[in-house]
Amino acid sequence: MTAPTSTAASSSLLTSVTQIRTCLGPSDGGYPRNRRLNPVQRLRLPLRLYTAPFCISCFLNNRSGKHSRISIALPAAFVEKSASHLPAASAIPQDDDSTKHKTLLMESYHEHQKLKILLAKLNMKGSCPLQILHDDGDWSKDQFWFTIRFLKHSFRSEEVLQVYNVWKDREKSRINELNYEKIIGLLGEEGLMEDASLAFNEMKSFGLSPSKQIYNSLIHGYAKSGKFDDALFYLSQIKEMNLSLESYTYDGLIQAYGKYKMYDEMGMCLKKMEMDGCSADRITYNLLIQEFSRAGLLARMEKLYQSMRTKKMNSQSSTLIAMLEAYVKFGMVEKMEKILKRVWKSKANLKEDLIRKIAKIYIENFMFSKLNDLGDNLSSRIGNTDLVWCLRLLSNACSLSKQGMESLIRGLKESKVSWNVTFVNIVLLAYLKMKDFSRLKILFSELTNLRVEPDMVTVGILFDAYDLGFHGIGILNSWRRMGILYRCVEMETDPLVLTAFGKGKFLRSCEEAYASLEPNAREKKWTYSDMIDLVAKNNRKEQPQLKVDE
Repeated sequence: MTAPTSTAASSSLLTSVTQIRTCLGPSDGGYPRNRRLNPVQRLRLPLRLYTAPFCISCFLNNRSGKHSRISIALPAAFVEKSASHLPAASAIPQDDDSTKHKTLLMESYHEHQKLKILLAKLNMKGSCPLQILHDDGDWSKDQFWFTIRFLKHSFRSEEVLQVYNVWKDREKSRINELNYEKIIGLLGEEGLMEDASLAFNEMKSFGLSPSKQIYNSLIHGYAKSGKFDDALFYLSQIKEMNLSLESYTYDGLIQAYGKYKMYDEMGMCLKKMEMDGCSADRITYNLLIQEFSRAGLLARMEKLYQSMRTKKMNSQSSTLIAMLEAYVKFGMVEKMEKILKRVWKSKANLKEDLIRKIAKIYIENFMFSKLNDLGDNLSSRIGNTDLVWCLRLLSNACSLSKQGMESLIRGLKESKVSWNVTFVNIVLLAYLKMKDFSRLKILFSELTNLRVEPDMVTVGILFDAYDLGFHGIGILNSWRRMGILYRCVEMETDPLVLTAFGKGKFLRSCEEAYASLEPNAREKKWTYSDMIDLVAKNNRKEQPQLKVDE
C-alpha cells in the first residue's frame, strides 16, 4: 500500500529535522553546521550524514500507523548530473544488502522520532533533564549528546555535569576519556571551572589518564576567568605527565593575559614557551601583535611584526586591522598608509567606524585626494554606498574642484542614486566656499525636486551665505510657506562633513545661545524658527525677517 503524498505531513517532519540539527553536530549524524548542501553534494557525503533526512523523505506514517514508501521523481537534468556519483549497476546492493540498507533507514528514522520526542520534552516550561532521563529509563549516545547541546544553547550549562554523572552510572562503559574530554571542554568554554575541576578529579579517581586536550581546556578556562595560578598549576602538570607541549596551550594563556592587560606577563609567557622547547607559530605571533596593538604598545607590536615577516609567516587580516587601528589612534599617517595598503590586498573588510576615523585623519592632514581613493577601495568591496559617495564628494569639495564636483553630480544622476541632505550640504558648502552664489541658489531651489528636506546644517549654510552677501530671503520665505521652519530641529548631515568644513558662524551661534539657556528651557522641542529667533536675540542684531514677500 502506497501512503498518500501529504505535503503537510512531510513538511512537519522536515521542520522537526531543522530543529534537531541545531543540537546535532557532524559527529552525531547531523549536517555540518553553517553549510547548505545541494543534492549532488549530499551524494558525496557518508551515509551517516544524510540518512535521517533521506529516510524522512522516503517514509511517512499513514493513518493506520504503518510505514509506507513514497516515490520521489527527480528531474532528468539532476539525474544526468548526479550519474557519475552513483554506484555502477553491479555495485547496487541486492537481496540481503538491500534489506540491511532498509533496516538502517528504519533505525535512523526511529532514532529521529526519539530525538523529536525528547526535544518536545526539553522545550517544555520548567523541564528537568534528570527527571526526563529517569522517566525514559536510559538514553542512547545520540540522545545524551543531543541533551547536552540543548542545555548549552539554552544557557543551562550548569546542569551538564549532573546529567552526565547520572547517565554514565547507567552503563560503566560510558566512563571513558573521550566523554570526559568533551564534558570538561564544554565546561571550560562556559567558564564553569569548579565543575570542570570536579570532573577532572573524578576521572582520575576512575584510573583514567587525562589527555593533553583536557589539560588545555582547564588551562584556558582558568586563564579566561583570571585565575592564572590555577592555570599555571595545570600547565606544570602537563610537564610532570611528560605530555608534549604545543603552542596552542600557550596561545590561550597569552590571549587571557591580553584580556586582563597583563602585557609584561605576555612577554614572559613567550619566553617561557621558547624555554620549554615550544616554538611560537603563526597563531602565537598574530595573537601577540593583536594584543600589543590594542594596548598601544607600538614598539613591541612592530618588533613582533618584523620577526613574523622575517620568518615568512602570514599575518591574519585581523592582525593587520588591529595594527591599522593602533596607527589611526595615534595619527601616524605614513605607517597607517603602509598597513592600509596591505589590508586592501588581504581583501579584509573594514568596519564603517574605522573608515570614518581614517577619513578624519586624511581631512585633518589636508590629504583630500586620499578620500577619493578610500571611497574607491571601499566601493570595490561593498558597492557604491552613501558613505562611498560622501567620501568622493568630500574629496572634490574640499579641493574646491568644480570639474570634479560636476562629474560626481552627473555620476549620481546616471547611477540613479537618491540624494540626501549630506550630499546636498557637501555641495552647498563647496559652492559657499567658492562664493559661487548662482550655483548655490540653483541647488537651494532644487531641494524640493530632489526630495531632500533641509536640516540644521542647511539652515546654517543659508544664513552664513546671507552674511557674505547672498540674497536668500526668497528661499527662507519658501521654507516658511512649506512649514519647514516650524519643524523640530534635526541634524542629519554626516559628521564627516562638519569635520571637513567645520561649523559655520550660524551653527556656532546656535550652540552658544543654547548653552546660555536654563536647563528647563533646553528641554522644550525647538524648531528652526525658534533657533533663528534665539540667535537673533542673543546676538542683538538684525536677522532676515521671517515673512512672505507681498
